[in-house]
Amino acid sequence: MCRLFGLHAGPRPVRATFWLLDAPDSLSVQSQREPDGAGIGTFDAAGKAHVAKQPLAAWEDHAFAREARDLKSTTFLAHVRYASTGALTMVNTHPFEQDGRLFAHNGVLHGLDHLDQRLTELGVMDLVRGQSDSERLFALITAETRRAGGDLGVGITEAITWIAREVPVFSLNFILTTATDMWALRYPDTHELYVLERDPVAPDPEAPLDARSRRIRSRSTELSRHPHVLFATEPMDHNPGWRPMESGELIHVGPDLALTSTASFPDPPAQLLTLADLEPAAAASQQP
Repeated sequence: MCRLFGLHAGPRPVRATFWLLDAPDSLSVQSQREPDGAGIGTFDAAGKAHVAKQPLAAWEDHAFAREARDLKSTTFLAHVRYASTGALTMVNTHPFEQDGRLFAHNGVLHGLDHLDQRLTELGVMDLVRGQSDSERLFALITAETRRAGGDLGVGITEAITWIAREVPVFSLNFILTTATDMWALRYPDTHELYVLERDPVAPDPEAPLDARSRRIRSRSTELSRHPHVLFATEPMDHNPGWRPMESGELIHVGPDLALTSTASFPDPPAQLLTLADLEPAAAASQQP
């Protein structure tokens, strides 16, 4: 299953070192379930987005995935891909960038021809460079945000409402970030997505934050001393503050780390898919 990781550090940029695909599997095991791409998105001091990503397969060079990347940003977005739609190419690897925003998704949508028709009607089909359902979902959010005069909250709500009504949905979990704000959605309850508001009380300045999942690891001394918000596909440390987001819950984290949660999508998608409805490769990509 794809792994999502989002980190919002507040108004001051911090350093965080990431190791991607940190799994001690044998090559024979990796060849059966190695992720199909890895990427991390950050923003520089001027608020410009930067993405480092690589399509990976078990038979390819793993140097990118193994090396530590020391980056500085107010927000971070990391993704490890297990492909469900689209070839193993750079254009299908997350995160995606549109209108200066970054986006990563874990899930599956069907009805892409219908979605493409909608994107064409809205004049944003040119934003789609690959074959993935994820990039198309992002393009619809971008289109609706433009129609809402740049209001990202409205754009997300309109886009997800259309998707839930018009096309078959397995999962729409995603994280979307700008240089100052972060949004996360869990919808429906197919896959979990966790959030942690971390506010160190009496931090040890020498003890770094060391958070890890089976595929993504984040380590930072700075973050151990400053408040921040984390989103992840699974809890990344033993902090009891991790909580699973509710189905249909949309969370916005502002520049000052103020967190707003809304039950934006209380009803399930009109055409809810199960694993049995997916092609074998897509079904395999959605297993925990």
